[in-house]
Parts: sequence; structure tokens; C-alpha cells
Amino acid sequence: MDSAAQRTGGRFTVRQKTSLKSDRYTVSELLPDGSDGRVLAFAERGRLSLDEEMTFYTDESRKRVLFTVRERSLLATGADAGDGYTVRDAEGGSLGAFEERFLASLLRSTWVLRPQDSPPVVGRERNRFVALLRRVWNFLPLDLVPFVWPYHFDFERDGKPVMRVDKKFGPRDRYVVDMAGPGLDPRLAIAQAVALDAFQGR
Repeated sequence: MDSAAQRTGGRFTVRQKTSLKSDRYTVSELLPDGSDGRVLAFAERGRLSLDEEMTFYTDESRKRVLFTVRERSLLATGADAGDGYTVRDAEGGSLGAFEERFLASLLRSTWVLRPQDSPPVVGRERNRFVALLRRVWNFLPLDLVPFVWPYHFDFERDGKPVMRVDKKFGPRDRYVVDMAGPGLDPRLAIAQAVALDAFQGR
């Protein structure tokens, strides 16, 4: 595993910076005092892009690829077939995949994270009231006004916690990710955490 992917220490932050042309995501260590430490990953996605694909680099210099996330296709074969997204390391090897469950997400956003060669992990939005409020907000003509209220996702396998993603209160999107224990590749955790912002339908 890439050394940058091993440095999370179980906790990291995801910060989004939005411009008219793109959304930038910076993933950093979360230090004990609550501040951001070293950059672990960086990605940028064009706001007008029709392709749901992102390349994550080890830092903002973009000199070294850490992993990629690419939308699956119903016309593809193998690991890239079906709904959702495939996550691959810098050499092209599969790290796993994830997809949003559309029907379940009508009421409460639900994702399935599928690590390579491991049982799936299911993530659900924790608070039903906040989930409903977010949906109402999306129908209002408030595209330039961010949804500032915090919300949370709990990812579990067989009823046991695997990962938690907490969106913090504020005008800019900031997420704190806690990995509950070993066994989940941090690159896959980073990909899923960013997807909750970049690819979430509701």
C-alpha cells in the first residue's frame, strides 16, 4: 500500500473548496488538537463535467497519482460493470467499489462500500430529520446557498462500526472521517468520503 495511504492514523478531514469551474478536495490528517496535519490526498473535479471520474494525487502538486475513482458502466465487463464506482490504485489494481442505493436513498441516503476481497459495508445517514431537511433544501432555488447544517453517515458491517463520516457545521463543506478499526484501505475510505459530497444524488 502507498505510504501516503497508511498515514491517516484512523482519522482525517476532507475539505471542499468550490469555484465557478471546479470543486477541489483536500484530505488531511486530523491532529489531536483538531487541526489539519499533512495532506494525504488531493483531487479536483470540473463542475460542468459529465464524467463522474476523479484522480486523487498524493498532494496538491499533482505529481504522483494515489488512486482513481471511475463510474461503472452497464455496458462494461468485469469489475467495471454495473452501477456505482470502481476505485483503483496508481497501478490500476482494484481496491474495491461503492454505489448509492437509489430507493433507500429516497428517504435516507444509503451507500454500499465493497472493499476488494472483503464483505460489503453499508453506510446510512444517521438523522432522519436532517435527511428530510436536506431533500427539501435541494428542491428550493438556493443553488448558491450551501446547506450548512451538519449531517452524519455511519458505515457498518454486520452491525459493527467500520467508519463514520461527520459533516461539520459551517458555510464550507468540511468532513471528519473516523475509521473504527483496521481492515479498510484508507484510500477506499477517502474515496467514499469524497463521494458523499461529489457524487451524492440526494
